[in-house]
Amino acid sequence: MDMDLEKQRDVRAPEGEGCLVAAVRLPVRIVALVVVLPVRMLWDALVVAGRVVNDTVLRPVGRALLWLGRAVFVWPFVALWRYLLVPLGRGLAWLVNVLVVVPSVWLYRYVLAPVGRGVVWVLRAAGAVVAAVGLGVYRGLAWLVNVLVVVPSVWLYRYVLAPVGRGVVWVLRALGAVVAAVGIGVYRGLAWLGNVLVVVPSVWLYTWVLTPVGHAVLWCGRGVAWAVGVLVGGVGTVLYWVARVLLVLPALAVWRWVLVPVGRVCAVVGREVWDALGHAWRVAGHVSRAVGRFLVSLLRWTFVEPARWVYRSVLTPVGHLLRDAVLRPVAEAARSAGRAVRQVLASARASVRQARADVRRALLGAPEENRSAPPVPVRVPGTQGMRK
Repeated sequence: MDMDLEKQRDVRAPEGEGCLVAAVRLPVRIVALVVVLPVRMLWDALVVAGRVVNDTVLRPVGRALLWLGRAVFVWPFVALWRYLLVPLGRGLAWLVNVLVVVPSVWLYRYVLAPVGRGVVWVLRAAGAVVAAVGLGVYRGLAWLVNVLVVVPSVWLYRYVLAPVGRGVVWVLRALGAVVAAVGIGVYRGLAWLGNVLVVVPSVWLYTWVLTPVGHAVLWCGRGVAWAVGVLVGGVGTVLYWVARVLLVLPALAVWRWVLVPVGRVCAVVGREVWDALGHAWRVAGHVSRAVGRFLVSLLRWTFVEPARWVYRSVLTPVGHLLRDAVLRPVAEAARSAGRAVRQVLASARASVRQARADVRRALLGAPEENRSAPPVPVRVPGTQGMRK
């Protein structure tokens, strides 16, 4: 009942949508579900396979490659830096400090600085002497220049050059006044001739000839421009109406009565196809998830649970039985045999050592430091309990 109600709600056209939407929606969704379901199941299978491959192959391989890269590229350089370059650098720094810095500081402090201070003092004393000598020479030269050059020059300027200069200036002023008067007269005469011969005829020609002719030419140009404007406006109006009737109105009719309805239908179909693809993708996801859960449950109850039951109920008790009844006694017997073999080998080694000592004593005699010492009893492993 709930599914039927949902289907009825899906088929019913919402407010503002026509019957075309309701007629297109259900078939498009069915076709989209049929087309999208295999793709979604294949996509989910690829996602699961990719996760499995990533968790079981790529991530361990990546960690191994990372460790290998560190072992090949990072750790050798770190060890080289830590155990070779750093100690070598510290040794070189110590050698530079001992062989260069300390002698340089000592040389500067006890040799170069005193020598420099002495040189500066000598240069200051020499500079003072040179300055004193230069000041005396300068004062003497200044007195000679004052006596031999400045005083005669001042007398010559005051009593010879100044009066001559004043006379020359007075003469030049008089000549300038005469030349200025002549120039003013010539300028006024030329200005009167230019006014009479050029300005007055030019003004009369502009006022009574050029101005009326220009007005007439301007009036004619305005008339011609008005006529051309009227002609061009008429031709433009005719071309506008011709283009509107032949091009604009048919194009507008095609746009309004053909393209707009077709575009609306295509938009509705496209929107419904897109919504149907989204709905089908979600439904296919639920179906794919259900199929995946079914396959997982089937695999679990077919292989995993029987294998777990066999491991818990059969293999674990059998393994415990084998461990308690077979492996532990065998291990104890092996350990006892090993202890016996070790004791036999120790007794054999002690016997061989004693025989070698007896042969050496019989052939070469006992050593002097050991003749007075009592013989050391030889302990054979495993015989203490028998003696007791």
